[in-house]
Amino acid sequence: MKYSANSVWENKDEYDVAVIGGGHAGCEAALACARLGFKTVMFTVSVDSIALMPCNPNIGGSSKGHLVRELDALGGEMGKVIDQTFIQSKMLNQSKGPAVHSLRAQADKAEYGRAMRKVLEEQENLDIRQMEVTEILTEEVEKIEKSGVSSSEKFESGENVSETRKKLRRITGVQTYSGAIYRCKCVVLCTGTYLRARCIYGEVSTNTGPNGLQPANYLTDSLKNLGIRMYRFKTGTPARIDKKSIDFSKMEEQFGDERIVPFSFTTDPDSIQKDQASCWLTYTNETTHEIIRNNLDRSPLYSGMIEGTGPRYCPSIEDKVVKFADKKRHQVFIEPEGLHTNEMYVGGMSSSLPEDVQYAMYRSIPGLEHAKIVRNAYAIEYDCIDARQLKSTLEFKNISGLFSGGQFNGSSGYEEAAAQGLIAGINAARKLQKKEGIVLDRSQAYIGVLIDDLVTKESHEPYRMMTSRAEYRLLLRQDNADQRLTPIGHEIGLISEERYQNLLKKQELSKNEIDRIQHVNIGTSQKIQNFLKKNNSTPLTSGIKLVELARRPELSYKILEEIDEGRSELPEDVIEQVDIHVKYEGYIKRQERQVEQFKKMEEKKIPADINYAEIPSLRIEAKQKLEELRPDSIGQASRISGVSPADISVLLVYLKAN
Repeated sequence: MKYSANSVWENKDEYDVAVIGGGHAGCEAALACARLGFKTVMFTVSVDSIALMPCNPNIGGSSKGHLVRELDALGGEMGKVIDQTFIQSKMLNQSKGPAVHSLRAQADKAEYGRAMRKVLEEQENLDIRQMEVTEILTEEVEKIEKSGVSSSEKFESGENVSETRKKLRRITGVQTYSGAIYRCKCVVLCTGTYLRARCIYGEVSTNTGPNGLQPANYLTDSLKNLGIRMYRFKTGTPARIDKKSIDFSKMEEQFGDERIVPFSFTTDPDSIQKDQASCWLTYTNETTHEIIRNNLDRSPLYSGMIEGTGPRYCPSIEDKVVKFADKKRHQVFIEPEGLHTNEMYVGGMSSSLPEDVQYAMYRSIPGLEHAKIVRNAYAIEYDCIDARQLKSTLEFKNISGLFSGGQFNGSSGYEEAAAQGLIAGINAARKLQKKEGIVLDRSQAYIGVLIDDLVTKESHEPYRMMTSRAEYRLLLRQDNADQRLTPIGHEIGLISEERYQNLLKKQELSKNEIDRIQHVNIGTSQKIQNFLKKNNSTPLTSGIKLVELARRPELSYKILEEIDEGRSELPEDVIEQVDIHVKYEGYIKRQERQVEQFKKMEEKKIPADINYAEIPSLRIEAKQKLEELRPDSIGQASRISGVSPADISVLLVYLKAN
């Protein structure tokens, strides 16, 4: 973007951090920086689109619910806001083990945005500015990196320590479309799907952001000029249908849970029990599939009109029909976008087909025979970065003070965005505090898995979090996110002392109860035998510890309350922790041993100035990948595509010898 000499001017407001973007990543980043005491300005293309849900207005889902609870445990806001604004809530996968239990809540789209905006507007140290940022302003500086022996005394004295001087750029501020310069020390990029955004359906292509909002057209050039590698990704959304035109009698009604579990550990469960809106399930059929197949040549996805790569794990209906040709039908979820709108989201039928084809295919589905489209389905293309340019703190490796979070990092989903935004915001603040950045590893959190995958693995499609991506998912359950991460949030400064003490009390109650039931003896009285018979459990021939009964598949710690005369009244969340610990103790201990081995690899740090080219026996591909990504540890190096176990062995030998 070029400006005339007269149009460029210096804004005199003083800021520490500029957050670019008002989506889910931007909201969490801005709140984190402001709450940690730094003057923060958040730029957005539209104040009315803060925390917008341009796709399905739901929060959570399989693995995504884990991210939201972890975000809450660290001091983020998304969990609190969805607890205020949901219209239906379900705990998914309850027929399976606790590792994959995950909350999902349908939001009131408008209310969610309003509630989050209110939080931002009331936050001290935070200003909101509706304006497009067009340039990232930097200056060149020299960085001195020291490396050498491990002895801290020798390191401090300078003995056997080498210095490497390296030039890099440092943030000085941002410039807006109006020509205003805002000085700051850190910038967090959270541009979502707005950079050079283009919405497409059929032959219609419009240079616009989601929901017809203004795109950001100029920042990409500035980023490229700074040497940042960019990708072109796409995602999509289905049509919105007028509720009045739907025949729900031909669909299966989907209800929320009878007892609602909150996302936030600070939300009182009793305060959110309410009547819930219904969702509905229907299916595509062969007629639907035939309509789609006959019009594939008119789909931008198949005609070549769309440049970007779409998400493999959230495919369009065109992709489903082509790639799963043996499937006679696909699920279609009809979900309300709010209590005060007639717009219904057609989940499972994202598309970029022409408008006339959309009408034909939607109307071929039971219950949608007379459907009236409020908003067409569309695909959206946008610019994002190759996230391998980022450190695990989400700071760019070669630009000091520039952080990045959300879909701009090549991920997909509100929850993934919010989690990254929070970490980027925290680490921007910690950089200003001159503290070491927070890095959650793969054994600590789904957030750790998400970020580690993004910064180490080459991905040419939008990344989506799934439970299967986590190696230690029995330890990373949604129910224990507070125990894993709230102490870290407290150390950062985003968790109050009161909340931290409440956690310690919960942990103490859980530990004491587990200890107690390990020593409670259960005899063979008639009362006990009758209880076991009633619950289809094998009668006792001799006495047994209560904990052994609790491990039986057909029983649980909660059920055993009837025969556990010494039990005190305990909170529901403590009961849940005791039950899971008892049932899965053996598996949990096995994973803890696996984590110990993982930690050993993560603790083997790689010097920042290592010259991979001089390491003998290291394959050329490994040298190239290691040089490009510059991993922090042996563990991280081992997860880089193109680096084999043999390469890791060579690297370990080299590090030991040097």
